[in-house]
Amino acid sequence: MTAEQRLADRRERLITAAYTLFAQPGFHDTTIERLCSTARISNRAFYECFTNRDELMRAVYERCVEETLDAVSRAVEKAAPTLNDRILAGVGEYIRFVTMDVRRARLMHLEVRRAGDVLSSARQLAVKGFSQVIQNAVGDVPHALPPDLHLLSLGLTGAITELLIEWVLADPAPPVDGLIETATHIFHRSLQPET
Repeated sequence: MTAEQRLADRRERLITAAYTLFAQPGFHDTTIERLCSTARISNRAFYECFTNRDELMRAVYERCVEETLDAVSRAVEKAAPTLNDRILAGVGEYIRFVTMDVRRARLMHLEVRRAGDVLSSARQLAVKGFSQVIQNAVGDVPHALPPDLHLLSLGLTGAITELLIEWVLADPAPPVDGLIETATHIFHRSLQPET
C-alpha cells in the first residue's frame, strides 16, 4: 500500500472502531487509547488521521447522517407522488434504516446530544438536511402546504428524533412498526390540508 492508502485504511479503521465504541460505552467514555487499541493502530497514527476525538466523532456522525439521508431520499423518490405514499416511504425508511443498527440509532439520536458542543453545528446541518427532505417530499403535493412548511418540517424532525431516543433507551424497546405507525400518524395529522 502507498502511504496515502495506509492513511486511508487507518482512518477507516478508526471510524469503524468509533462507530461501535461511541455508541456503547459512549462518546465521553471512549478514550483515544481504546479507539487505537480497537482499530489496531498506534496513538501516533491516530493524530495522523484526526486532530482529536471530537473530529472523529464528527466524521462518524456525518457518515451516519449521509447514509440515512441517501436511503430516505431514494425511498421518497421511488414513492408514488401522493402525500400518503411519500409519508409512508420517507418515515418508514428513516425509522427502519436507523433502527437496523442500534449503533446508528444511538449515535444519531443519543450520543450526538451527549457530545454537546462538539457536534452542535453538525447536528444543525443534519436537522436542516432532514427537514429539507420533508419539504421536498411534500412541497409539490397539491393542498399539502401548511402556512410555514419549514418550521413544521423542523418540528416533525424533532418528533421522530424523540421517538428514536425512546427506542434506544426504553427497556423493552417499543416495536419498530409501532414507531413507524406513530410517526406516520404525526406526519399525516400535521400535513393533511385543513377541511
